[in-house]
Amino acid sequence: MEDFNIIFEDDDILVLDKPAGLVVNKSETIKEKTLQDRLSAYFHLGSSLGIGDRAGVVHRLDRETSGLMVVAKTKPAFENLQKQFKERKVKKEYTALVHGKVLDDRGKIDKPIGRIGSFGKFGVAAGGRESRTVFEVEGRYKIKDDRFNVILNSIQDPDSGQARMTKSRLNYLKNHARDYSLLSVFPKTGRTHQIRVHLKSIGHPVVSDLIYAPAKLLKSDMLWCPRLFLHAKSLEFRHPGTGRQIFFESDLPNDLKDAMLNLTSND
Repeated sequence: MEDFNIIFEDDDILVLDKPAGLVVNKSETIKEKTLQDRLSAYFHLGSSLGIGDRAGVVHRLDRETSGLMVVAKTKPAFENLQKQFKERKVKKEYTALVHGKVLDDRGKIDKPIGRIGSFGKFGVAAGGRESRTVFEVEGRYKIKDDRFNVILNSIQDPDSGQARMTKSRLNYLKNHARDYSLLSVFPKTGRTHQIRVHLKSIGHPVVSDLIYAPAKLLKSDMLWCPRLFLHAKSLEFRHPGTGRQIFFESDLPNDLKDAMLNLTSND
């Protein structure tokens, strides 16, 4: 199927690997083709909105996040999966590359999340919804010296279209754009932008995050990692038809593997 890979399919569910850049749900403000549109075509729904009025989509991923999603093909499967997500019985694991050297090998973030300002931005907020994220460090890295010098030269090049770098900004990048940590992240709740907001809240924003990464870092990020480094690696849940516990896993996409080639171990 165009624009996503089918990992598994039977009479009850479809598990797919969503690429980065594909919006999940249709809305009046989204003019481009969405995953829901692709699924409608795949299921030959015509003008019907399908199961749940969204072609069986049970949960969502952000536009720039890649990875695994499960889709229901029947109403009983849809209701069953919705219940599993609501009761937090679905186990999800993400891979994220973040700024800075995360010192603790594992940790948890319990901070409420709510909408802040406008334009769909979220943050830690006293009146927000309960949110919990657990993480483990898979590796600590630093950007290769030769690659870092290329990035600095590119930013300073007058033909790059960017303002010439000041000494303070150069020092900022040397202090904040050298060290990185690769994390396995396990969201225990399902708030919008939860992983991105929580990791930013502890001083480790996700690399190339257009919304939550500091602007000073984002420009350098995009020179070696052209999109958000966040991938939904695995899903585990109870099959709504058979009742068996099932597990699916997705490899890191090639664009993120290529980004990792710019780094070297710093453990």
